[in-house]
Amino acid sequence: MKLSEEIELDGPPLFDLGQRVRTRKVLRNDGTFPGKDIGFHLAKKGDVGYIVSIGTYLQRVYIYSVHFLESNYVVGCLSRELELAEDRPSPSTQET
Repeated sequence: MKLSEEIELDGPPLFDLGQRVRTRKVLRNDGTFPGKDIGFHLAKKGDVGYIVSIGTYLQRVYIYSVHFLESNYVVGCLSRELELAEDRPSPSTQET
């Protein structure tokens, strides 16, 4: 995993506990997910899950533990691997 030079911890986390998020890419086991082979697909692009905890890595970036309900995996994700998943359309996009 290559980290940017930016120290993300200088600001608040991008996501909050309980927020619904979606993966922006395939998430594979890098060797830190127990019981699965390295390279195993833990989540597909577009899978939806919920933030269950927020930690840090190397005092530089936030790591978001995301519970993917479909697979029942809890996977550590970087902010660049996630995006918010809207629960419902915003009022400006709803039909009247």
